[in-house]
Amino acid sequence: MSHLIKNRTKNILIMTMGAVIYSAAIGMFLDPNALAPGGVTGVSVILSRLIPVETGTLILLMNIPILILGAWKFGYRVILSTIYCIAIISPMTNFFTIRFGAVTEDSFLAGLAGGVLLAVGMGMVFRAKATTGGIDIIIKIIRSKVPHLKTNNLFLLMDAVVVTCSALVFKDIDKALYAGMTVIITSLVMDVVLYGTDEAKLIHIISDKSEEIIKRLLVDLGIGVTYVRGVGAYSGKEKNVIMCVVKKQLSPKVEDIIKEEDPMAFMIVSNATEIYGEGYKNLFSEKI
Repeated sequence: MSHLIKNRTKNILIMTMGAVIYSAAIGMFLDPNALAPGGVTGVSVILSRLIPVETGTLILLMNIPILILGAWKFGYRVILSTIYCIAIISPMTNFFTIRFGAVTEDSFLAGLAGGVLLAVGMGMVFRAKATTGGIDIIIKIIRSKVPHLKTNNLFLLMDAVVVTCSALVFKDIDKALYAGMTVIITSLVMDVVLYGTDEAKLIHIISDKSEEIIKRLLVDLGIGVTYVRGVGAYSGKEKNVIMCVVKKQLSPKVEDIIKEEDPMAFMIVSNATEIYGEGYKNLFSEKI
């Protein structure tokens, strides 16, 4: 029971910190520089220039019908944490905007810093099994009806629409391009925040000393190794092909072991950018 309470407390702290960082990105970098980075946040930035309502307040107002729809589709328990995050993001965005304003008036720097902070904040919220609301819920509903559509494509489409609208409303193509840059930066950085730099090396090793090599890989490096049965086309002899996936920083150590155990070994090294399983991305976790 105490362990459960500890985990919930940890998640709440992570959600809170993530929501505050997300708010700082909007209130101190994006909103003051009229950068609309897609989603409900971007729409709120645009609308705040058309009607006398602060961006943080608009984020709350726009999310209310979306949250009601989400509760109807998925149940109120699923979106309680999202309600909590929005309840922080809305007032904190207004606070940062009023208290600090534009930290920089350079649109490029604002887009760069805002994109990174948005990614860090959203990544922390997602890690705590919550969302920042808005487009996340809408896309989840769309995918429940049309599952073959890819999440990333839907996000990209909606963000592109918002960024295009910002160019028309602000009559400034530069602002729209910087907003588009912010969207790209947010996507790239958030992937690192959520999954880490999981690019790795896929290594196949063909050797007559496969047993010795595997022992070294298991004991010295502690990496998982799999045998793949192979047959030499010329000799007709069966061989055990060693297959393993290792982090990039471990790849040179694997090569050193191969050189020491069997300098005549045949080794194929290729890049692996999408890896699921222990130590990498969770195959069964739901993608947002």
